[in-house]
Amino acid sequence: MLAACLLCVSTARAQFNIDRMLVSGEVALHYEDYVLSIQYFNQIIALRPHMYQPWHLRGAAKFYLEDFAGAEEDATQAISLNPYVDAIYDLRAIARIRQDKYDEAIADYTKAISLNPAQENYWYNRAICEMHLKNYDTALLQTDTIIRRWSKFANGYALKAELYLNKNDTVEAMNWLKKSIDIDPYDGTTWMTRATINLARSEWAEADSCLTRAIHLRPKHVPSYISRALARINTNNLRGAMSDYDTALDLDPNNFLAHYNRGLLRMQLGADNDAIEDFDYVIEMEPENVLAIFNRGILREKTGDLHGAIRDYTKVINQFPNFWTGLSYRAGCYRKLGYTAQAEKDEFVIYKAQMDKHLGIQPRWSAAKVREMRQRGEIDPDKYSSIVVDDTSDEHEYQSEYRGHVQNRSVSLDNRPLFLISLYPYNNGMKTYQAFDRDVEKFNAKTDVRQKLYVACGNQGLGTVAMTTAFALVDTLTAALYAAKTDVETRELLMQRAVAYTMVQNYTDAIADLDQVVASDSTMSIAWWQRAVCQTMLNNFNIAQGIDARLKSSMAMEDFNRVLTLAPNNAYVYYDRASLHAEQGNIRDAIEDYTTAIRLEPHLAEAYYNRGLLYYSQGDNASATRDLGKAGELGLYDAYSVMKRMK
Repeated sequence: MLAACLLCVSTARAQFNIDRMLVSGEVALHYEDYVLSIQYFNQIIALRPHMYQPWHLRGAAKFYLEDFAGAEEDATQAISLNPYVDAIYDLRAIARIRQDKYDEAIADYTKAISLNPAQENYWYNRAICEMHLKNYDTALLQTDTIIRRWSKFANGYALKAELYLNKNDTVEAMNWLKKSIDIDPYDGTTWMTRATINLARSEWAEADSCLTRAIHLRPKHVPSYISRALARINTNNLRGAMSDYDTALDLDPNNFLAHYNRGLLRMQLGADNDAIEDFDYVIEMEPENVLAIFNRGILREKTGDLHGAIRDYTKVINQFPNFWTGLSYRAGCYRKLGYTAQAEKDEFVIYKAQMDKHLGIQPRWSAAKVREMRQRGEIDPDKYSSIVVDDTSDEHEYQSEYRGHVQNRSVSLDNRPLFLISLYPYNNGMKTYQAFDRDVEKFNAKTDVRQKLYVACGNQGLGTVAMTTAFALVDTLTAALYAAKTDVETRELLMQRAVAYTMVQNYTDAIADLDQVVASDSTMSIAWWQRAVCQTMLNNFNIAQGIDARLKSSMAMEDFNRVLTLAPNNAYVYYDRASLHAEQGNIRDAIEDYTTAIRLEPHLAEAYYNRGLLYYSQGDNASATRDLGKAGELGLYDAYSVMKRMK
């Protein structure tokens, strides 16, 4: 009987640990620490391979790391264990889409719809897959269903417009785009699609206007700038076109179209050396791009590099022996260098083929010539001066919780993270500043401390080595706790283990350890501080899961208040409390706490940054600009990107 009871207790404890690991993995996934979350799910899979959740969640982590094949495999395993969860089919479908497996993605969405027909994004994504397979009529029927069931879903109308556009029915496409914009005028993709139709119709001014709206709504979308530059070239707004190409290359320095077309535009405007730089870049990307090589040859000739020009002309002529313009240009270079025999040889070839051509004349580009266009894949040497356009369509934003390349996000208008006690020093890119707290240093001075603690901003994702070290430290401290002989030793070991748990985003166990610490010594300010931070991080995760965390949020606020009664000069705790005030919508209290934090620690760049965002949210742009400028001055350079975005 006793053995049976012990077995039940052991089984319950093992299941409890599995549940804890699952929650820790979900928390790490929520905070985008994908490598760490995979480690948790690996452990669960090794212990409980029959559970579908760790396979599903590990697949999601792999998807965010762009391991789409791995995500598909894990989702398939999860489906084999539980074929009744529609979200797993969604994950596998979106992973298959990223691998261009549209037929298989359609099958997944069909199954997901049978399980949960109320999810509009399943219908929408399935219709897009049909469009990729050029099944336009089938996709149109599906958009009819979407529009009938969700009449306020603007993307359904926009997709219908794109389908008609693919069928070359621009009139019907414009009608459906208008309906989409009437429902949601703040969708940049819709404005981009409308501009595409305007460009196809050579309605340059209308295209410029639509693209300006699209850029306002999606300021980081590079194809919008490249398309608007084309529209502006055709309305003779060359300065505006140049600005668009510059912005496109600021956002995507490796963009072929922007480099090539900017090179042509610089060539037209006489900025020859700058144009050579652009064509050098294009040729480095595509060494056999003969049209870029020929344009560089023209520029080298203009800037006096005649031997370089001859080399470039020769590469093109070797591929196109009857390219008379190239032969004429090379002959001109030979004559300038005194190579009369070579020049006459080229001129004789031209003379035989084109008796009526004047030799050695380099015609200036007319405005009409500058506006000529060619497809990127088109290789026609006579179109060397034509602006390049790409016939590839804009990548669709599939409606899925798994759609983002979240590790590639640009700087957003999000607060800087909380300060907390960490195993690693402060490292936010500011070499001249190091976070310091007197109570943390006092704790480090104790004789029983095995791991030095630091003050850091944010729980940064750990690398593989650091993560393994943190898990090993948890095991070492746990063993030491079993051997501890005094309350003081136990308390200090628990504090260190709580910080180690925090590093691996196991906030539940960290809070459990900190509960014991504050119960043993209610004057240890750093324990109250760390518990408040861990509770706030756990609350944010729970809120994202749809769980009401208001009571727990009040508990975290009480802990921050307790710290400030014990350590009234701790600028980092004022900063953290300000952030919690801001999350709760108490903007006045948040600004007041950030101000106190700045008064106590004038070099706290994160406080200036967050306060600047609050001022901006309240419409006080002058104060926002001043604070963000100060944050940038102190070394938090993301502030400058935010200021540019605000403008």
